[in-house]
Amino acid sequence: QVQLVESGGGLVQPGESLRLSCAVSGSVFRINHIGWYRQAPAPGNERTFVATIFMLGNALYAESVRGRFTISRNSAENTVDLQMNSLQPEDTAVYYCHVNGILNVGAGPEDFWGQGTQVTVSS
Repeated sequence: QVQLVESGGGLVQPGESLRLSCAVSGSVFRINHIGWYRQAPAPGNERTFVATIFMLGNALYAESVRGRFTISRNSAENTVDLQMNSLQPEDTAVYYCHVNGILNVGAGPEDFWGQGTQVTVSS
């Protein structure tokens, strides 16, 4: 099983920065990619893609955060961070860490989620 624990959320003013971290642990054979999704507080809002990073280091970003957010991982690949700059009220959401990986040899890929961390951008 894979365990994901997010941290770093909080309340900030527009224009400020925040850095989220996701600690990855547990038994896993191979991780295909690690990333972040978010869900705005309004009822009925969907969980949407923010950013992801692959094992070779290449990353993808949603258009809404491109140029402002940067995803990265450490050398041991046990954590993944999301540096969020120039935050705006529309960035307010619960941010979830996501892992797509293979737990056992010969098995297919699976998706795992953290519990989420709240980010609020307000004056």
